[in-house]
Amino acid sequence: MQLRGCGTALVTPFATDGSVDETALRSLVQWQIESGIDFLVPCGTTGEASTLSDAEWLRVVAVVIEAAAGRVPVFAGCTHNATAVAVERVRQLCCLPGLTGVLTANPFYNRPGQEGQYQHFRAIAEATELPVLLYNIPGRTGANLEPVTVARLAVLPNVIGVKESSGSVMQITEVLASVPPGFSVFAGDDGMALPVVALGGVGLVSVASNAFPRQVAALVHAAEAGRWDEARALNLRFFRIMQAHFAETSPAPIKAVLSMLGRCEERLRLPMVPVSDGLRTRLAGLLAELREVGELLG
Repeated sequence: MQLRGCGTALVTPFATDGSVDETALRSLVQWQIESGIDFLVPCGTTGEASTLSDAEWLRVVAVVIEAAAGRVPVFAGCTHNATAVAVERVRQLCCLPGLTGVLTANPFYNRPGQEGQYQHFRAIAEATELPVLLYNIPGRTGANLEPVTVARLAVLPNVIGVKESSGSVMQITEVLASVPPGFSVFAGDDGMALPVVALGGVGLVSVASNAFPRQVAALVHAAEAGRWDEARALNLRFFRIMQAHFAETSPAPIKAVLSMLGRCEERLRLPMVPVSDGLRTRLAGLLAELREVGELLG
């Protein structure tokens, strides 16, 4: 399949008792789709997947599939540092009707080299017929998936692309120069969307779009269409709040913003904690500025 555009790395809302807030999750999915988001990614880093039980993880993915109702693709996060466990988890996902594909990140903590990562991702891809989107996020996992390894994996029939969160324009350019035509390269950081699309990437997997789905989707779509003045204007308008989303460990800041917008409660699971008072004040001020220019009217 050819995946492109703006996808949202969905937060997982939690209720007062700490359980998954399915009502808020369904509402968030509906709003995302109505706002023009192209695909959804539950249970990734932003979804606090590492704090979900296996049953909760499968349930969150199932709820998102049900709420999306086939209107947009759904790629479920499926990451583990033990290859055998990751393979078993992807097989569990295959039992969920309506799932489009899988997003899987570098094995964390083990810090495998390139051959170890190649064998890990290949085992996952061979365990399913679902499309597989690689996820390179060395800042979280301690392992960098290098372009030569991405190119080796790109020849596997169901490995369709990579979400690149290395933050290196040089590395992303090398990936684009190394992979076959039709292999999708996504920016994995909001601030990298324009450079990645300009270099030949096909879109963004976004944190900011949890709170600003219409605007971030418009930014990506404008860049894809070559309407660079429009894309740059949107990027500059939202740059400061995109930056603030990572002033403290994500997803705490984006959950604070969603709470201010009335979309879900600001609840996280330990070891994640709410944002500091200083950042909360900063986020509230940035939201007030966006309201003043009419950017939060839908």
